[in-house]
Amino acid sequence: MPVPRGIGAPDSTQMYGGEPVGPILEMKGITKRFPGVVALSNVNLVVQAGEIHAICGENGAGKSTLMKVLSGVYPAGTYEGEIHYEGRVQKFDSIRDSEEQGIIIIHQELALVPLLSIAENIYLGNEQGKFGIVDHEQTHRRTVELLAKVGLNESPETLITDLGVGKQQLVEIAKALSKKVKLLILDEPTASLNETDSAALLDLLLGFKAHGITCILISHKLNEISRVADSVTVLRDGATVKTMDCRETPICEDTIIRYMVGRDMADRYPQRQPNIGEIVFEVKDWTVFHEQHADRKFIKGVSLNVRKGEIVGIAGLMGSGRTEFAMSVFGRSYGRNISGKVHLRGESIDVSTVSKAVAHGIAYVTEDRKGYGLVLENEIEHNISLANLPGVSSHGVIDSGREFAVATDYKRKINIRCSDVFQHVGNLSGGNQQKVVLSKWLFSGPEILILDEPTRGIDVGAKYEIYTLIAQLASEGKCIILISSEMPELLGMSDRIYVMNEGAFVAEMPVAEASQEKIMRSIVNAGKN
Repeated sequence: MPVPRGIGAPDSTQMYGGEPVGPILEMKGITKRFPGVVALSNVNLVVQAGEIHAICGENGAGKSTLMKVLSGVYPAGTYEGEIHYEGRVQKFDSIRDSEEQGIIIIHQELALVPLLSIAENIYLGNEQGKFGIVDHEQTHRRTVELLAKVGLNESPETLITDLGVGKQQLVEIAKALSKKVKLLILDEPTASLNETDSAALLDLLLGFKAHGITCILISHKLNEISRVADSVTVLRDGATVKTMDCRETPICEDTIIRYMVGRDMADRYPQRQPNIGEIVFEVKDWTVFHEQHADRKFIKGVSLNVRKGEIVGIAGLMGSGRTEFAMSVFGRSYGRNISGKVHLRGESIDVSTVSKAVAHGIAYVTEDRKGYGLVLENEIEHNISLANLPGVSSHGVIDSGREFAVATDYKRKINIRCSDVFQHVGNLSGGNQQKVVLSKWLFSGPEILILDEPTRGIDVGAKYEIYTLIAQLASEGKCIILISSEMPELLGMSDRIYVMNEGAFVAEMPVAEASQEKIMRSIVNAGKN
C-alpha cells in the first residue's frame, strides 16, 4: 500500500514534520464512575505529537471508557480530571466538539450504513454543498482523493454492503481524513481483518505518522503493537499501570502481558492430553449457493468429520467461506439451494432449521457476538437461558428463580466478571460478553460446538480462560470445530486442521504436521489451479 500524501489538516506536515515535538494530548487524573463501579481511577495518559501510542489492557481495564471521555461521548462534568489538547484545557460536551478539534475515533464496530455508497458514508452529516443542496460532483471528486490516500481502489458509488470488512475499515479511515484529523483513535482496527489486510492497515498508520498525524491504537494483538507503536500505556482495573517508550528500549510481548494481567504467562495455550475417540459428526458433499446471487456456488461440495474429544480447526483467508459453511450447517442460517448430508454417529440427521440443529446437540457461537449472539439490552441471566428456555420453564412459563440459579452458576464456572447477573450484557467488556455467549450455548447441552472466531477482539488473559474452557469441553468428549483467522490460535488449540479456500477444503493435516507456512502454501497453490 503506498505511503499516503497530503493527509489530514493542511498544515499537519509543517506542524510536526513526522517527528514528535511535544505532547499533543495529556489526560490528567481522569476518574469515571458508574453506579456501583469506578471504571477509571486517576488515569494519566500523555501522547506525543506525531507518534503511534498504543493502549493495552484486559477487557474491562477501562480503555474504551477512557477514549469515550476523550472524544466527548462522556461529556465534561461527568468525570473528574482534565484533558489538555494542543496545550489547552478542553471540555468536550459531545463527539462533534472533539471532531471540530481534529480528534476522530473509529470504533471496533464500524459505523457505516450498508445500503449507502462510499461517498455518501464518508460525507454523512458533513454533506458537501451550499444552501442545503448537496454538490454531488464535489462529493465524488473529494471522495476519489480520499480513497487514493488510503489506497482503496473502489468507485465512490460502490455500496458499503458490497465491500469486505478490510475495505470498510479503509472507508472509515477515509471518513476520518475528510474531517481534517489530527489525532486518530483506532479501537481494535484489525480485529476482523486477515493478516494481509492487517499488515496493509498498519503500513497505512506508519504513513500517517510520517505526515504528522498522531494515532492512538487500542489492540489486543501484541505483535502488531510491537511492530508500529512508539509508546505503550497499559491499563489494569481502571488504573494506569505503566507507560513504556518503545524507541528507547524495544518492548517484548511478555513484558506487556505481565503488566496487563499482573502475572507471567509462560504458555499462551493450556496443556492438553487429547483423548480422541470415534467419528461422531460428519458433513458430506455439502454445497451452498450464495444468498443474493442464486447462480453462484459458494460452498463447493465439502466434507468434514469430527471425532469424540477432538478439536478440529478450519483455516482460511477472509472470504474463503468458513463462516458461511458453519452457518449453513447450523440450521441453514446462510445460503440457498443447500444440498448434502449431516451425520451424527453414522445416522443422517435433519438440520434444516436452527431449532432442529439445536435439538440434535449442535451449537454455533457466532463471530458477531453483538449482532447475532446476544440481546445487548437484556440482562445476563436472560441471555444465558435463550437457547434453552425449556430448561428454565415449567408448562411454558419461565421460572425466574431457576433462571437466576442457572445464570449464577455459569457466572461462577466461567468467571463472568460482572456486578451480578441482572447487569445488561451491553455494558460488559468484549471478553465477558463472549463468556455469556458461550454460557448460553453450553446451557443448551451441545455435543457439537462450532466456535467461529471465539477470541476475536478480547485480551490475552480472557483468551486463555476461553482456551482453557475449550480444552475442558474436549476432555469431556465434546466435538469442537474451531474457526479462526489467527493461525497461532489454530496451531495452539487444534488436533487437526482443514484449510479452506474459495468455498472448498484444499488441505487437511494433523496439527503435528501443520505450520503457518504449510497452511498458506496450501491456499496459494489452490488459488493457482
